[in-house]
Amino acid sequence: MRSPGAVARRVVALYEGDARRPVRGYAVVLGSYAGLVSTLALVARSSGVRLPERVELADVALMGVATHKASRLLTKDAVTSPLRAPVARFEEETGLGEVNESPRGHGVRHAAGELATCPFCLAIWVATGLTAGLVFAPRLTRLVAGMLSAVAASDTLQIGYDAARQWVRK
Repeated sequence: MRSPGAVARRVVALYEGDARRPVRGYAVVLGSYAGLVSTLALVARSSGVRLPERVELADVALMGVATHKASRLLTKDAVTSPLRAPVARFEEETGLGEVNESPRGHGVRHAAGELATCPFCLAIWVATGLTAGLVFAPRLTRLVAGMLSAVAASDTLQIGYDAARQWVRK
């Protein structure tokens, strides 16, 4: 009978084929996320915090826009590049204060680099944080989500304004 480690290595090898994917690193990232969610649930339960019966549509919209802005800010903004530097490599400026970066390293570092440079990948973490915030500190969370949503609206207006100016010049 094969050891669990041998079985895991075989599964990873069969999954990867000729590609080199950081499957073990992804497992660590997934385990970290599961640990975070489990910890939040235990803290909520032990502190007697009651979950809302339903999530209001206004909160979903607010959190959706805030999640979008926060995940882009954390994964693409030039100013937040020091946060990504340990796991990412600068590739190029893309304009509008954003940069493209690629994950570096192998294993967990590479998986963390993918998470740190991908707004789609990081969005679930951000949304989880905002959701936890609605449970533990709803007023503060709505304030922060409102601020992030205002920045997203401002970004949209800035881009629209620049596009309109370019169109008028033609």
